[in-house]
Amino acid sequence: MVSLSRTQHFISDSLSLSCEGQSDSTGWRVRRYTHSEKVSDCSSGWGSVTGSTCNISSLSTSHTGVYWCESESGESSNPVNISVTNGAVILDSPVHPVTEGDPLTLRCLYRDPKPSNLTAEFYKDGSLLQTQTTGEMTIRTVSKSDEGLYHCKHPEKGESPQSWISVRGASFSVFSLLSSLMAASPYLLVSIVLMVKCCRARAKPDELNTV
Repeated sequence: MVSLSRTQHFISDSLSLSCEGQSDSTGWRVRRYTHSEKVSDCSSGWGSVTGSTCNISSLSTSHTGVYWCESESGESSNPVNISVTNGAVILDSPVHPVTEGDPLTLRCLYRDPKPSNLTAEFYKDGSLLQTQTTGEMTIRTVSKSDEGLYHCKHPEKGESPQSWISVRGASFSVFSLLSSLMAASPYLLVSIVLMVKCCRARAKPDELNTV
């Protein structure tokens, strides 16, 4: 997948995009789709390539688009959106989907000079969610209903572009359940195992008597 810290960026910022988590990262390249250039590679002029990493020395609004990693055989990673603004405010939000049950923290970031008053309003789908004097808000336990378009607003600096935040279902497995039980109460897990063995031991004589 594309390794990226956030989706929104200021013009003139530098940015590095790398293909991580692939079985053979050397065979992958960064590609993008924009309204002006359509589909193009990092090596086509908008970035410089080092291995499987694409470096952009100075961002402009023309870099706004959809980016992904693609292998030589045509495999593709999940795409990520990158938005570049010439405004004074951006929203620091997760690039990839958030898992249900996890916390989510959003921050309002400012172009220099940064304001002394960090108070910011946070919006979801155009409706005000919270006003925070610290410039950041946290949803302690994310649910599917938290999915939507978010942006923040500062009384003097203005407002950020909108970013879509996706929420995915929490994965479940027997192994994760047993791991949780062992971490929370190893004695409880051992007791369950012993009870099962005891029940099986009692069942065997009964089976022999019925034969």
